[in-house]
This record gives sequence, structure tokens and C-alpha cells, in this order.
Amino acid sequence: MTVVGSVNLDLVARVARLPSPGETLTAHGVTRHPGGKGANQALACRRLGATVRLVGAVGADPLADEALALLRAEGVELSAVTEVDAPTGTAMIQVDDDGETTIVIDAGANGLVSFSDSRGTDVVMTVLEVPDDAVAAAMAAPGFTVLNAAPARDVPEEVLRTVDLLSVNADEHALLSRTADLDALPAVAVTRGAQGASLYRHGVETATAEPPPVEAVDGTAAGDAFTAALALALVEGLPDDEALARACAVGALTTTRVGAQPALPTASDLDAFLEDHA
Repeated sequence: MTVVGSVNLDLVARVARLPSPGETLTAHGVTRHPGGKGANQALACRRLGATVRLVGAVGADPLADEALALLRAEGVELSAVTEVDAPTGTAMIQVDDDGETTIVIDAGANGLVSFSDSRGTDVVMTVLEVPDDAVAAAMAAPGFTVLNAAPARDVPEEVLRTVDLLSVNADEHALLSRTADLDALPAVAVTRGAQGASLYRHGVETATAEPPPVEAVDGTAAGDAFTAALALALVEGLPDDEALARACAVGALTTTRVGAQPALPTASDLDAFLEDHA
């Protein structure tokens, strides 16, 4: 499979609660982790057993190696990650004691990502942390196309018509629904955090699922993990209810660990988690 997406280095501050506008809080500490929605989804798919190629961009700076370290170590193909004349993307993340987050992104090199070659891959995934042209090209590629429409912004209806699976949270769904007929899409997954998710086929709800109860510590990559797991499960031919339940479990398990990519579970992690919550 091919993931067209962003590569970031995440700077994560742990706080007791998220600050109000104009408020200054003292953090428990600050850590650095590889992140970026594209890179997160690529690694999530890899850890769940897929062969993955990432298309992206980084800068010619020390952050690039750090941002790509886990992807490289775990066998994601990085030949299509190019070095461009812009800094490696960064994300400034605050995580409170309940695992809730605020995130501010500096796109940097991610704003120069382009895509033109799917190599006949069976699945092409992308996110909205890369330019519109790259999103459109990825969704026009042959194979099963997956768009995680985050961070929230408008997507041209002609692009949405090429999407096989749209993955959005409730706010993103509401935004896109104002300008496009999402009921026309083959599959739309809508996540609602701890309240679970629903899957729709051409506007008809075919499955709902709730995540197993967990003690969340960091929700940064939960949506990325959910999207990756759902796409793989559907491509593998799992029924909608099983695929959605599996994706919700992956998302929930991810919230129990700190960081974006470090939190993503392997297939064996998931099997053990599902057995514990059977």
C-alpha cells in the first residue's frame, strides 16, 4: 500500500489541563516523538502487517532523521520521501491528564509534497496535511482509495467522488456535508471519540461500534490508528461490523500510550488487547 502524507517531529508538553486563551501553565515535561498524520498511518499499517510505502517530504535539517527514525527502523519504504528546501514539519502538542490534546502544526516540508506514481498499489491513503494537488492525485490513483479528511478543511466534491473510504470525526463530517453529498460515497466512517464510530455505505449505516474501556493518557494518534486499521480490515474482506470494532479497538489501545508513533500497536498487541476485552 501507499500512504501520501505528512512527516512531523512532535514536541509534546504534558499538562494537568489544557490552557484557556491567554493563560500560561507549567508543563510536567516536554518530549519529542516522530509524528505527522501520514507517517503515523503508514507506521500503523506496517505494525498491523501491511507492506507500506510512504510518499512525503522532509527538510535538510537534523529533525528529518529523528522524524523518520521509527519508519525506517520498522521497514516502511521511504524512497519516495524527498528532501526539499523547507524545514521538516513540526507539531506543538499539549496533552492533559485525561489524554485530551491541542495541536498546532507548522507544515514546513509537508507543504511541498507531490504525488504522481502509485506503482499499481492495492491501497492508496492520504490526509489533509499535504497540498490539495497531492490529495487529488492520490485519490485518483488506481486501487482502494482512503481519505482521512483531517485536519478539517473543505475538499472539492470532484475529489470526494474518487474516494472509496472517507474517515472523519463528527466535526469534519459536518464541515464536508455542507458542500458535498457524503451519502453518495461508497463508505464513510465517522468517529466520535469514546462514544465509538459508525460506518455508512452510500448513506446507509451498516455498522456501529464502541471502543473497549481504557484509561486514556494520550489521544494524539488515535484517529490515525483507527483509519489505518479500518482500511486494512475492509481490504482484507472483514464484515463491516468486525472491521469497525477492530478499528475502534486499535484507536482505544493507542490512547493508552504516550506519543504518536510510539503508541501505535502491533498486530500481536491488538490480539492480546482484544483477548483481554473479549
